[in-house]
Amino acid sequence: MFPLNKVKNTIKNYTYFKDYFRIRENKIPISLKQYIYYKLFNRNKKIYWPVHPRSIVSGNVSIGINSSVGATPGCYIQGIGEVYIGDYTLIGPNVGIISANHNILDYREHSGKKVEIGNYCWIGMNSVILPGVTLGNHTIVGAGSVVTKSFDEGYCIIAGNPARIVKRFNKNEKIDYKDEYEYYGYIPKSEFEKYKKKYLNH
Repeated sequence: MFPLNKVKNTIKNYTYFKDYFRIRENKIPISLKQYIYYKLFNRNKKIYWPVHPRSIVSGNVSIGINSSVGATPGCYIQGIGEVYIGDYTLIGPNVGIISANHNILDYREHSGKKVEIGNYCWIGMNSVILPGVTLGNHTIVGAGSVVTKSFDEGYCIIAGNPARIVKRFNKNEKIDYKDEYEYYGYIPKSEFEKYKKKYLNH
């Protein structure tokens, strides 16, 4: 049997792997096992980031730089009406993001409305975001909230059922930080346009 350590050492010689796993320290971990599974077994190239085995991501879902959705357990991300997650956004466990709903007169029909979450947002555990919602940059959603309407202006904390603004931020206080290395899921930023043209633009 080919030694696993030899495989790991061989892979670590590539700059891509060394860069990628270094920037993921102290963040949501993306293991070597996850990456190999993605490269060898993932047939859905539209999901280009790690998804926890106990999470579901389906439909038209896309993410920005150094974000992921469904990487934590128990998430349900339904992209029938389209879901977009911006850059550097955190999604907690057991979060539901729903972009379509049943017709109340005929349950066989779905009506889709895009959900858009901006940059540097943080969606707390057990929150639910309903169809048609837009959250502006630097929006924090408190744990257990149900977001039924948009908060386009961002720079706020929202919480409750239905969610409402409980705190506003001064835009000058928030930091639009950048990591040294930037990735769209598993894909380096420098290679993403090529990947997008091949797998996502159709």
